[in-house]
Amino acid sequence: MRLLARARGRYFIYIDDLPLLGHVAFGVIDRGTNVLQVRPTTICPLSCIFCSVDAGPFSRTRQSEYVVDLQHLVRWVKKVYELKGGDVTEALIDGVGDPLTYPDIHHLVRRLKEFIPRVALETHGATLTKELVRRLEEAGLDRINLSIDTLDPEKARFLQGVNWFNVRRVAEVAEFIARETSIDLHITPVWLPGINDEDIERIIEWGLRIGAGKRFPPFGIQKYLRHRYGRKPPGVREVPWSEFWRFLKRLERKFGVALSYREMNWVFGIRRARRAPIKYRTGDRVAVEIVAPGWLKGEVLAVDRGWERVITLVGMGWGDVRRRVVTACIQSSKDGIYVARRCR
Repeated sequence: MRLLARARGRYFIYIDDLPLLGHVAFGVIDRGTNVLQVRPTTICPLSCIFCSVDAGPFSRTRQSEYVVDLQHLVRWVKKVYELKGGDVTEALIDGVGDPLTYPDIHHLVRRLKEFIPRVALETHGATLTKELVRRLEEAGLDRINLSIDTLDPEKARFLQGVNWFNVRRVAEVAEFIARETSIDLHITPVWLPGINDEDIERIIEWGLRIGAGKRFPPFGIQKYLRHRYGRKPPGVREVPWSEFWRFLKRLERKFGVALSYREMNWVFGIRRARRAPIKYRTGDRVAVEIVAPGWLKGEVLAVDRGWERVITLVGMGWGDVRRRVVTACIQSSKDGIYVARRCR
């Protein structure tokens, strides 16, 4: 692990030795299904006004950004794959940043395809080009989940929080994916009630016209959720799930296309599967070594004695660290993501 730079008040850290199980922002996440989340980077060039993880250059909560070494990441994906008895159908390259900022993204796809049948990635498409799409296709990428929230250029710049964002170029590359490659296009806009209601309808019309969804559903409309550390655009309310489902049902009737998540898991082949062991539970006391600044302000990264899991210690700043070895009390271990405080 090494510090690459410090800019905009943030550390930029390259990870090539830390455990890659235990953190929500980087590494591998196993949520007990046959899909593994693979997170190679936390970096994002956009500052979407509704971002649930406060990503991008204007983040107010982030302290660090991480990039994971390719070989190190593949080793850990293989390790988790083996812990699950090989019961993995898909690797989904996603994250708290945009995976396309990862410099080895097409190499990562190629390496994952060596032992996992299906590989997909999520992106807003800001840096997607036809040349990169071809490299990803050659590497064996099966699906791109494209988050495009409007087709209107001015509104897109507003929603994505940067003046340089060109949604027309993103749409052009998306049409190229749908019409001229073997990669499936799954379009995943976020519905912001009162902001892009009509835009969602135009996106559906456009997606159907260009041929999105060769093998998988063409759309996965996302519900806007207000998160503790996420951005909360003024005037945008978080609707109840019941209202969200009604919104989708109305669009299903209008366009004759399935949009309901609850009815689509079987289409993607997602099911419960053997889980990698959750090593620690809430209330456990664990001896840890503090190794780096944490992802968010007021956090540090720590590892257990066997260097098998990474643990986030909250309530500590990097500048507050006086002792490297401390006892941590686990506060949360959901899906093997460990958050703790220093025991008193």
